[in-house]
Amino acid sequence: MPGEVFGLLGPNGAGKTTTIKVIMGLVEPSSGKISVCGFDPLSDSVEVKARIGYVAENPIVYESLSPRDFFEFVVSMRRIDQAAANRVVSRLANAFDLAQYFDSPIATLSMGLKQKVALIASFIHQPPILLLDEPLNGLDARSSRIVKDLVSLHAQRGGAVLFSTHIMEIAEHVCTKIGIIEHGKLIAEGTLEQLRSKTESKSSTLEEVFLKLTNEEAAVADTTRMLREAFLGNETH
Repeated sequence: MPGEVFGLLGPNGAGKTTTIKVIMGLVEPSSGKISVCGFDPLSDSVEVKARIGYVAENPIVYESLSPRDFFEFVVSMRRIDQAAANRVVSRLANAFDLAQYFDSPIATLSMGLKQKVALIASFIHQPPILLLDEPLNGLDARSSRIVKDLVSLHAQRGGAVLFSTHIMEIAEHVCTKIGIIEHGKLIAEGTLEQLRSKTESKSSTLEEVFLKLTNEEAAVADTTRMLREAFLGNETH
C-alpha cells in the first residue's frame, strides 16, 4: 500500500526471498496471481520492473564495472533523464561515503560497499515501490541508519516498501505493518499491536511475538536450557 513499510518476516526457508522474486517476475508462482500497479510480473515484466527498486539478498551488480559505469548503465537501461539521475546518485553517494570508490572496479569493493552500490541503483529512478531483501547486509551502523531513514522518507512521500529482514528490532522500529510467513503461507499480518493481540501478550517484543506465532517459543526455551546445562553445568547447582 502507498505510504506503508511492510515487513516480511519468517524462519529460514519460509519463502521470503521467493516471494520477493515472484513479485519481481523472476520466479513463476505455482498458484495464484500477482498484480503490481495493475501489471502482471510475467506478462508485463518491463512495466513492473520500471515501477520497482529492487535490492536482492546478495547484491546484483556487474563486478567488472566501476560504480560510475554501473550507474550509467542503469540510467541507460531505464531510459531516465541523465541530469535527474546524476543528482540522485550524487546525493546518495555522498550520504553513503561512496564517492571515493566511484572509479574502482566493483569486484575490488567490500560486501558493504557493493551493497551501497545496489541500494543507490534501486533508488536512481525514484520508483513507487521498493523491494528490499535484507538490505542492511554488510552495512555499518551509520549506513544502516541512512537506509532506514531513506525507507521512512520514501513511505512519507507516498511510496510503498516491502522490507524483508531477520533483525526483529529493525522490523519493529521501521515497519508500519508486518507479515509473518511460514512454509510459504502468510500466518499473521498486521501492526505490532495487532500481532500482540493474537498472542494475548500486550507488552511482548516483536521477537517474542514472532516466536509465539511460529510455535518456536518452547523449542527455543528447551534449546537454551540444554545449552545452559552443557556450558554452565556445575554452576547451575
